[in-house]
Amino acid sequence: MAGPGCSPAVPVWLTEDDLGCIICHGLLSWPVTLPCGHSFCRHCLTHLWDSRDARRRWACPTCREGAAQPPRLRKNTLLQDLADKYSRAARELDADPAPAARAAPPRVVIPKSLTEVGEELTGLVQQLVDIVRSLQSQRRPLEPGPDGGLSAEGAAFSSGVDLSLAAPTHVTSSASEGKMGDILCSLGEIQEKLRESFKWKEAPEEQTRVEVPEAPSTSACPLPNQNCPAPKRASRFAQWAISPTFDLRSISHSLWVSEDQRTVTVSHHPQSYPWSRERFSISQVFCSQALSSGRQYWEVDTKSCSHWAVGVASWGMSRDQILGRTTDSWCVEWKGTGPLAAWSLGKQTLLDSDRPGVVGVWLDLEEGKLAFYSVASEETLLYECEVSASSPLHPAFWLYGLCPGNSLTIEQGKF
Repeated sequence: MAGPGCSPAVPVWLTEDDLGCIICHGLLSWPVTLPCGHSFCRHCLTHLWDSRDARRRWACPTCREGAAQPPRLRKNTLLQDLADKYSRAARELDADPAPAARAAPPRVVIPKSLTEVGEELTGLVQQLVDIVRSLQSQRRPLEPGPDGGLSAEGAAFSSGVDLSLAAPTHVTSSASEGKMGDILCSLGEIQEKLRESFKWKEAPEEQTRVEVPEAPSTSACPLPNQNCPAPKRASRFAQWAISPTFDLRSISHSLWVSEDQRTVTVSHHPQSYPWSRERFSISQVFCSQALSSGRQYWEVDTKSCSHWAVGVASWGMSRDQILGRTTDSWCVEWKGTGPLAAWSLGKQTLLDSDRPGVVGVWLDLEEGKLAFYSVASEETLLYECEVSASSPLHPAFWLYGLCPGNSLTIEQGKF
C-alpha cells in the first residue's frame, strides 16, 4: 500500500514521437502550447514565425489556425516535466542496458540474402514432400502383408506413430493414391523452379534492393549463368518517361536528399540549408523541372514512407500551405490510416484503392489532364482530374509526420 502523500506508479509507454516537436523532430524543449492545443519548442516556433510572411505569421504549423497578434507563449510545465523524465529514463537505459534486456529487448531484424530465402523456401517444400509421403504410407489399409505381418500403416500404428494428421475419413481407394502422386509431382516441379529461379535472380552482396524473383525466360536468356538483366516492364507511358530531381531551393529543413537528388528522406535533425524565401516551412519539396507543355510521366516509390503525398504544383504555391489544399496544387495522399485520398483545388476525394507501393504520375498539358496510377505489373488508374497550364507545374512531395528515415524515391529507367 502506498504511504501518505504517495500515489501508485502506473506504467505508461511513451515514444519520442509522443513528446516530439513537429518542427525540429526532437524532444520538446521549453514547450509552449498554442490556443488550438498543439505544442512546439518555443525556439522552433518563433524561428519559424520569423521566417514567414506577415499574412500567416502567427499560424499554427499543424492546423494553420492563426491570430492577428502574436499569442503569449507560456511554458507548458507538464510537457516539460514529461520530456525531462523521458530523457532521464533514456539515459538510464543507455547506461544500464540490463533493465531493458529484462523487459522487452528490441527485435533486430537482419535482412536475409536472396540465396538464404531461396534455401528456406526449398526446405519448406521438402518438408511438404515428406509429409505427403508420410500420409501416403499411412493411408495403406490395415491388412496382413504377404508374409503375414502388418502393412506399412499397421506397422506404423502398432509402433505408436501418431496418425492424427491424416484425414478423418479412411480413404484407401486408388483415386486417393493418384491424388497423392499428383501432389508429389507438383511439389517436385515447385522445388526445381525455386532452385532455378533463385540461382537466376541471385544478386551481388553489395546490392541493397532485393527484387522479387521471377522464373527465367528461356527465349531471352537460355542459360542462367549468362547474368542477363531482368526484362523491363512494358509501360504505355515509356516514351514520355522523365526522371525529375529534387530542388534544394524549396526543400524543407526537415528533409535531406541523396547525392543523385532522386531520394528525399525525413531527417533526424534539422538541415542547415541557406535561407531562401522559396523554402517550405513544412516537410515538402518540389522538383527542379518546370513542366509547361507536352506530356510527361514519372514514377515514385512510396514503400519506405508511412505518410506521404505525391503530386504537382505551381512554383508560386504558398510555402506554408500543404500540397493539394491550394488552387494551384494536386496530389494523391496516404496518411497511414484510412483510405487513399486525392486532393484537387483544395477538395478531398476518397479513393477505393489500397495503398500503392509505386505511384505513376501522368501529366498531359496538351489536354490539361493529370492522372495518378498504382504501378505493379501494369498501371492501374487511381484518380484523374483537370489541371491548369497557366503557369509551369513542378513535381511536388509531402512527407508527413515525425518519422525520421521515411523516404520517397523517384524511379528511373525501369519502365
